[in-house]
Amino acid sequence: MQAYGVSGTADEGQRVEYAPDVVRVPTGIVNAYLVGHAARWVLVDTGMPGFASVVRRSAEARFGARAKPVAIVLTHGHFDHSGNVDALVAAWDVPVYAHALELAYLAGRSQYPPQDPTVGGAMAFLSRAFPRGGQKVLKTTVLPLPEELPGLGEWRWLHTPGHTAGHISLFRDADRMLLAGDAVLTVNVDAWSQQLRRRPELCNPPAPLTADWEAARDSVHALAALAPYAIGAGHGLPAAGPSLAAALRRFEEGFAPPVKGRYVTAPASMGPAGLEWIPPAVPDVLARQAAGAALLVMGGLGFAAAKSWRAREHAPAIPD
Repeated sequence: MQAYGVSGTADEGQRVEYAPDVVRVPTGIVNAYLVGHAARWVLVDTGMPGFASVVRRSAEARFGARAKPVAIVLTHGHFDHSGNVDALVAAWDVPVYAHALELAYLAGRSQYPPQDPTVGGAMAFLSRAFPRGGQKVLKTTVLPLPEELPGLGEWRWLHTPGHTAGHISLFRDADRMLLAGDAVLTVNVDAWSQQLRRRPELCNPPAPLTADWEAARDSVHALAALAPYAIGAGHGLPAAGPSLAAALRRFEEGFAPPVKGRYVTAPASMGPAGLEWIPPAVPDVLARQAAGAALLVMGGLGFAAAKSWRAREHAPAIPD
């Protein structure tokens, strides 16, 4: 499978195709994916709130006017991945699926563990302006994900917890295509210098919103065992090539959680009903001063990302 970019009109420039039937739709600094063909396709994640029209235009440019998916599948329920569910369901009237361990949060019966800005870094700074624990409460009823992915017969889902309790990734054995969600990223969201990086690298899940680092490590181990040829992550550009599997194994072997933070030594406890226990908070001395600045930075990053959509994008291989 050769990775390649899609160019042309402004709308086409917002899509990046790196497998014949998998298309990345950027929404700010978060990705959604169109998976399938015109006769039958699925939306994996919905992106940042306010981007429903971008997702719909990309789908119609890809599949034709009034195109709608068989279903929406969420890798997890954080606001940056479920942000457009209600708007898209209102337009499409399609079912939405997530792992059973995500349902309590999506329905508002529980809150995710609070984000931890004390881990340090870019995403931690921005997280002070996020809803509590990255929460997005939906009006839409989300269904528990069945054993077989709706509308994606060639794909299977894997439970990859750590970032959230019910996080999933999707894998297709035929071409070793992996949609990793936030289990492993292709950009270091915790480094300021990497926020608009054009070349992918394998990185940890977003640190301030990851509440179980041992589970996160185990999930990376499970994904490395798949030896993927291509990865589409929740954040970052796609990566593909014959060296990718070895690079993911090296990343797994050197996997390291943050050196400090609320969940580094003790994970949050979560069950079917939601959050059960969290370790004590670490004092956040920058909370008041940083919250307003974080909102301004988020707006700037979104603007810069929007400008970059018009440029051609490729899926370069992870360097050896």
